[in-house]
Amino acid sequence: MAVETKEYRAEAKFQRVSPQKARLVLDLIKGRGIQEALETAAFTKKRIAPVIHKLLTSAVDNAKYVAGEQGIDLDVDNLYVKNALANEGPRMKRIRPAPMGRAYRYQRRLAHIIVSVAERNGGASLVTTVEEPAKPAKKSAGKKTAVKKAPAKKAATKKSASAAPKAKKAAK
Repeated sequence: MAVETKEYRAEAKFQRVSPQKARLVLDLIKGRGIQEALETAAFTKKRIAPVIHKLLTSAVDNAKYVAGEQGIDLDVDNLYVKNALANEGPRMKRIRPAPMGRAYRYQRRLAHIIVSVAERNGGASLVTTVEEPAKPAKKSAGKKTAVKKAPAKKAATKKSASAAPKAKKAAK
């Protein structure tokens, strides 16, 4: 029986950055532990990084609050960034003056950023154990299994340069 992990999220809507630029920072923090993600966001040299740092702290605060309200035992050190998205928001249409009395239209993109954190299952252990595969049972002597072999590939033969013109003449 699988135990469902509770997911806590925070959103920042209508941020004046293109979603593509926000995804650059979000991709750095996906799947990381919350402390490592906060440090990464704090030291990333992108304009949206402080907003994402604030969003991460908000998601952790939401996790603490909801866990306290529902009586859930939450280990904040065991949280990780489960999901981090930047969706496209509405675009602002703008006009830039152009030569000869014309105007060029351009769009300012907005992003809706969503960060969700969850608690890791089972505790983060630095040591992983590997189980050895089970040995196959001995086959009985009475039954034989046929093993098909893949057909061998034939080596490509090179035709000599003089043989090619003779073949063309013979075809005429």
